[in-house]
Amino acid sequence: MSTKVILTLVLLLLAPLYAHAQTAWSLERCIEHACSHSISVRQRRIDVSRREAELLQDKLGFIPGINADIGHNLSWGRSVDLQNLEIIHNRLSQSTSMSITASAYVLDGLSKLYALRGSRISLDISRLEVEREKDIISLSVTKSYLQVMLSHEVLEAARESAHSTSVQRDRIRLLVESGARPYSDLLDMESQLASEEVTAVEAENRFKADLLNLRQLMSLDGSEDFLIEIPDIEHIVGEYAPENADEVFAAAQAMPVIRSAVLAVDKGEMELRSAKGQLFPKISVSAGYGTFYSSPSASPGSGTAPFFRQIHDNINPSLSIGLSIPIFNSWSAVSGIREAELNRRSLELQLESTRQSLYKDIQNAVLEAASCFRKMQAARIHLSSKEESMRYVEEKYGAGVLNSTDYAVAKTDLFKARSEYLRAKYQFVFQARIVDFYKGIPFSL
Repeated sequence: MSTKVILTLVLLLLAPLYAHAQTAWSLERCIEHACSHSISVRQRRIDVSRREAELLQDKLGFIPGINADIGHNLSWGRSVDLQNLEIIHNRLSQSTSMSITASAYVLDGLSKLYALRGSRISLDISRLEVEREKDIISLSVTKSYLQVMLSHEVLEAARESAHSTSVQRDRIRLLVESGARPYSDLLDMESQLASEEVTAVEAENRFKADLLNLRQLMSLDGSEDFLIEIPDIEHIVGEYAPENADEVFAAAQAMPVIRSAVLAVDKGEMELRSAKGQLFPKISVSAGYGTFYSSPSASPGSGTAPFFRQIHDNINPSLSIGLSIPIFNSWSAVSGIREAELNRRSLELQLESTRQSLYKDIQNAVLEAASCFRKMQAARIHLSSKEESMRYVEEKYGAGVLNSTDYAVAKTDLFKARSEYLRAKYQFVFQARIVDFYKGIPFSL
């Protein structure tokens, strides 16, 4: 009795682990895993860290620069006593100097300020590039996920068709054994079953290949069990309403690709203003605090004054203000302004081009979604007619009115019609989700 209790407890403990291993992956989970393990996304995040470091450096550029210097000098022959500026002949002399200085630009034409704003914009752009990369991955994963779902349904249809043919084959065998049907009908049915089994194997191989492609997009370890959810997507078909391209385009202005292009223009403007600041005078302020020691310096008595006494007595604080007026610098400032203006114009054209390209993509997506919806409706009607035709053929074939060739043709036509409908349905769902993506709706099923 105790052994049974122990085994029961072990099974209860292992059951959650087994259930977790067999948990099917939803589309949202697949997208999240793909984005978190994508090398390109991680590279974009490194760019964000780099821009953060550049922004911090630009902020620190407003803090005065502080430097400390200390030096010791040994000289022979003729030298100068730093204390009283007398000439010393043929004597070893030593001197030590120490100072600390601080300097800063009070006015530099606001170049640093605009450079700082440009760095902030660069950081925002790099963050948007991360989101843009995630959008690209999400689109690829969604397409692959729907392809797996399509392959799964085609595989199920192929297996169902082969199963129905197998049942029909068994029925024909009984009729042949009873002498009600010729042996050739059984051979034809065996041939039809073999053909449908080949189709089922091909569909299974296609399903495995599509599943592998999805795993590779997700950077998923091959040793892990992997199953995906097969949600009901009929509500997407039922809720569809034609979209207006202009309304979708208005909603798409919040997409990372547009926001990044807009910020790039703003950054170009900051770079232009920073370049113009090079034409203005610059005012700098510096302060210093220094002292020195000289070995030849003598005290009122004889000998050399003590080191720390000289350090204390020779303290020399200073304060200076400088004005730098650019007059001629080989036209470097003017050339920089010209280059910044051209760069800003180029970025404005790039923004316009991005918007035009996006608008064309949205127009195509909206049109494609409507076309796929109509194609799906036509394929559904065609499938319904083929299903009705198949029921008629099965009745006539069972009554012996139709031969096996007519039955095989009807089965093949039915499978093709079902496959075409499934492809049309999933193509429509994908196009509908692309339109939702342009509207800012995350991918989901």
